[in-house]
Amino acid sequence: MEEIKMQSSLSQEEIEKNFENVDVFSGIMAGLGEALAYEKGSAKAATIARKRSLPDVQVAEIRKSLNMSQKSFAAILGVSTRTVEAWEAGRVTPSPTAKKLMFLISEDHSIVSKLK
Repeated sequence: MEEIKMQSSLSQEEIEKNFENVDVFSGIMAGLGEALAYEKGSAKAATIARKRSLPDVQVAEIRKSLNMSQKSFAAILGVSTRTVEAWEAGRVTPSPTAKKLMFLISEDHSIVSKLK
């Protein structure tokens, strides 16, 4: 197996200074503890609250409100027409980024002109 080599614009001293007060092991252990508590159903509210809920989007409704074809809507979003078709048919769920973008577009149609 080939050795992995990392490159950085920082010097070794600068990298070490950035991690001077970081206890990596404790951070990993805390994260694993939270994951285990979540899996057991005993996670603290603060742990679960970190997840943000995504907006519920109705792809076809948003597209139709813009009077756009699936092809033109796909172009605005930077996805394929087949992807928009799959979203509208419910075969595939839009990514979190796509959901957020469609939500913003539904709230302010002028965003579309900025994405053309």
